[in-house]
Amino acid sequence: MPSTLTESTDPYCLRDGESVALLTGHPWRRFVVLGDSVAEGLCEPVDGYSTLQWADRIAAELRAVRPELVYLNLGRRGLRAHEVRAEQLGPAVDFRPDLALVVCGGNDAFRPAYDPDAVDAELDVMVTALQRAGADVITVGMFDVSHSPAVPDKVRAGLGERMRRLSAHTARLADRLGTLHVALTDHPLTADPSIYSSDGRHGSARSDAIATAETLRRLAAYLNAPASGGRTA
Repeated sequence: MPSTLTESTDPYCLRDGESVALLTGHPWRRFVVLGDSVAEGLCEPVDGYSTLQWADRIAAELRAVRPELVYLNLGRRGLRAHEVRAEQLGPAVDFRPDLALVVCGGNDAFRPAYDPDAVDAELDVMVTALQRAGADVITVGMFDVSHSPAVPDKVRAGLGERMRRLSAHTARLADRLGTLHVALTDHPLTADPSIYSSDGRHGSARSDAIATAETLRRLAAYLNAPASGGRTA
């Protein structure tokens, strides 16, 4: 990444005023986030980029348009998909959300014994319950962290294969259940070292800025699609 590049000049990030234009008139008033460390927010700082974490940034942009928006982030580092479902689904439904972000499975995919069908089943339960509670649900195909320079070469290929299986399975589940899916795995920068942290497991502030832009653009596409059933204020 060129040393002069900042969030305001990064071609993959939001332009000035873009978020308001994307979200003007959005209907959401109660936003809940479920997941692991990606949901909690553990990105590594990068000079020139906001230090606000991804989910917090989404909430802030939604609230800039609708100040009364209430936000609850249940994300907690280290959790596998079944733990996210067991610990967070009940409180999330009780929150009565109209918008929910579910991001998990990465900790499962870091294990050689990763079972994609088991993760699918947990995601299915969470998404379905949140939809029945009245929420539009965002799912995510995460950046392929196997490209991080901090990932040991001996595990890189296996990790990459599992991360892509997770992404493909989540995309199919999203299509089947009708979620608002944010596809990041094949983003043009997925192999760029600047979007990963030095721990080999998480992203940088640049990746969170890019993920925010892609998420808001997906929300806007949903709101503006005539046949989507998207709600208006």
